[in-house]
Amino acid sequence: MPHVQRRGPIQKRSLPHVKQVLAVASGKGGVGKSTVAVNLALSLAMHAEHAPRQRPRVGVLDLDIFGPSIPKLMALEDAEEPRLTEAGAMVPLVNHGIPCMSMGFLLPKSQGTDSSTDTPVVWRGLMVQKAAQQLLFDVDWRDPESGAELDVLVIDMPPGTGDVALTLAQLVNVEGAVIVSTPQDVALTDVRKGVSMFQKVSVPIVGLVLNESHFICPSCTTPHQLFGSPAAFRATAARYSVDVLGELPLVPGVSQGGDRGVPYALYSASEASDPGGKEWKETMANVAGQVWRFLSSK
Repeated sequence: MPHVQRRGPIQKRSLPHVKQVLAVASGKGGVGKSTVAVNLALSLAMHAEHAPRQRPRVGVLDLDIFGPSIPKLMALEDAEEPRLTEAGAMVPLVNHGIPCMSMGFLLPKSQGTDSSTDTPVVWRGLMVQKAAQQLLFDVDWRDPESGAELDVLVIDMPPGTGDVALTLAQLVNVEGAVIVSTPQDVALTDVRKGVSMFQKVSVPIVGLVLNESHFICPSCTTPHQLFGSPAAFRATAARYSVDVLGELPLVPGVSQGGDRGVPYALYSASEASDPGGKEWKETMANVAGQVWRFLSSK
């Protein structure tokens, strides 16, 4: 009888030229995960604790193969395809000081346009896994001038617990995950699945972020819980012994900024002077501070 060599467990490895990896995930699509991811990346890069020393290098990787949002949110949807290094690695595109990589940069442009926004990805699971691995391991995140590595790579995950999430969890050393939800029960049901998945594959969960928690009326400054009470969200966090990093209010400027490719974290104090805008920026800065302290402890 021929000897069959048994394979051991897959060994996780670090991403090339990346010191730490932070996944931003959600169980349900449409909860603002990508918007939180880009604003968190910028907030990490601008966090006050970094002021005495050189600003850290933070990048964003869009792993949503079927619905990439980073090109739009970072005003890179009309950019040319990434160039390649001599070794064949892709060079990230940069805007707002943040290097970015996305499947959206690699798709052909739609007929009659200068953008690939409307180009669909129609692939089966194996193709998706191969694309995810290429985006993870075939990108050169070093600064072209200084050669500096990334301090933190924020990965915008696709919704759910499918092929891409498992590919990341099984192949990559991930220092932590932030899970985004909205107050509705339909979103929280999938959040619980996401928490369970990360715990099952031994990815530490930094905490949960509640998006669109409430709306602050500009005329009366009273918080209105348009999508329900945050009580169920807080109970979910307590049930799984996971921290609540922050509860972000619903602010029209956040959506408007995303449509323009200018994340709200970049808005000045005068541009975000309403009560909701102030609270949103303060909450996001506080989330970034907690995430940075978690990563610094690793």
